[in-house]
Amino acid sequence: MSRPYGLLRAGFPYVKTLGMYRITNFPVDLVLGKEQRLHVLCRQDKAFAGVMDAVRTYSLEDDEPGNTFGPLGEAEGQFRWPVSIAADSDERLYISDEALNRISVFEHEGELVGCWGTPGSGPGEFMRPAGLAFDANENLLVVDSMNHRVQRYTKDGEFIDGWGSHGDGEGQFDMPWGITVDELGDVYVADWRNDRVQKFTGEGEFILAFGRSGQGDGEFSRPSGVAVDRDGDIYVCDRGNNRIQQFNEETRYIDKMLGAATLSKEAREYMLAQAGPNRIRDMARVEEERLLRQPQSATIDDEGRLYIADTDSYRVQVYQKEVIRLGPNQMAPPMRSVTLLSE
Repeated sequence: MSRPYGLLRAGFPYVKTLGMYRITNFPVDLVLGKEQRLHVLCRQDKAFAGVMDAVRTYSLEDDEPGNTFGPLGEAEGQFRWPVSIAADSDERLYISDEALNRISVFEHEGELVGCWGTPGSGPGEFMRPAGLAFDANENLLVVDSMNHRVQRYTKDGEFIDGWGSHGDGEGQFDMPWGITVDELGDVYVADWRNDRVQKFTGEGEFILAFGRSGQGDGEFSRPSGVAVDRDGDIYVCDRGNNRIQQFNEETRYIDKMLGAATLSKEAREYMLAQAGPNRIRDMARVEEERLLRQPQSATIDDEGRLYIADTDSYRVQVYQKEVIRLGPNQMAPPMRSVTLLSE
């Protein structure tokens, strides 16, 4: 499907919240599966009530939590510091672990397929692998964060190629983190310590960069994730500023989301049986409870639903893009000087 000539933006309302404390502790990434499944990757700092798994699956149809897998540990099928999750066309799940310097592969129900990865700085080696995304040929792009590069692998873990080096120039990185590939095959990387996002061709050739350090519109403080929808809009997880920023495909700032969460279905059920937490919540400032707290990643589906890993609030916030796609006869050509014409 081609991108629209223009957009009539009607809003981006909040829809619902998924997850809660002790169930989705520190969600760091999420990926959409088939049959309205949402796989949430959590970076648990400790186990509750026995073993707390890293991956939790939700049914978006009824908001019900489903299968879990991936306990804490260092054996195959376990995790220490999971960072990112990606799904291939068969819904096999690929998960990076920056502490163990490896990629683990699972069937979507949780059965381990295998692991691969070697620590180091040579081709095909990792130093804290972070973001994952599949390219147009369904090869896996891995952000090799502390080696300041992106590497490409087959789904079986065979190294293909890569690009990037340490620095702040075009095509260079300083601890890159999140990554995504749009429907045209272009690659976007959240360049964490450079406070910017870089865009590349599918072959790794630099196209552009946008963003700078700060708290204003279009500025970032440690961007950790990036997503692109079918209209070409770009969503950046501005983690240090506790927000998601939205840009159009020309990287012009459009809007931001600061958070509008309510209680999830499972949180409501829990709170109804907890007198103490109910009293504490009654004493809290509810306005602050809605806000995003260091969101680390986001993804958006073809229906315009944006899913945000609200990391330090232990939940996922969901929003719905409302837009009317316009043709050439419904929107004037680009203006040569927007500033002068709008004064």
